[in-house]
Amino acid sequence: MQDEITPEAIKAFFLKDCFAASVGIELTDAGDGRSRARLAIGDHHRNGLGLVHGGAIFTLADLAFAAAVNSRGRIAVAIHCSISYLKAAAGEVLFAEAEEVSCGPKIAVYAIRITDGSGEVIALFEGMAYRKKERW
Repeated sequence: MQDEITPEAIKAFFLKDCFAASVGIELTDAGDGRSRARLAIGDHHRNGLGLVHGGAIFTLADLAFAAAVNSRGRIAVAIHCSISYLKAAAGEVLFAEAEEVSCGPKIAVYAIRITDGSGEVIALFEGMAYRKKERW
């Protein structure tokens, strides 16, 4: 049996993520090994070509990953992440949806889909985390 925490508690916990907050990421849902987050795109999220910066996309996916894996109630930290950028983002908002692939006693794996305002998948992120014994 997995230890789970309410969606409200997860959201409150991740409000303390100062980096994600400074980027403008909002955690919209989390719990039961899954999560959703959104990022309203501003000029400060764009690279020199005027496209959404890959670091902003990665950070959005990483926050969704962290919320999903930590929704099980135990402290979990990333041990490997990878991202594939599939196409340039359209619109003024991005969404990340994290889904649990596997959650064992020590290792958990998550797949995160990043979509743009038109619903197109713009990136795929995979995160692997080490699950500590301590609860947060």
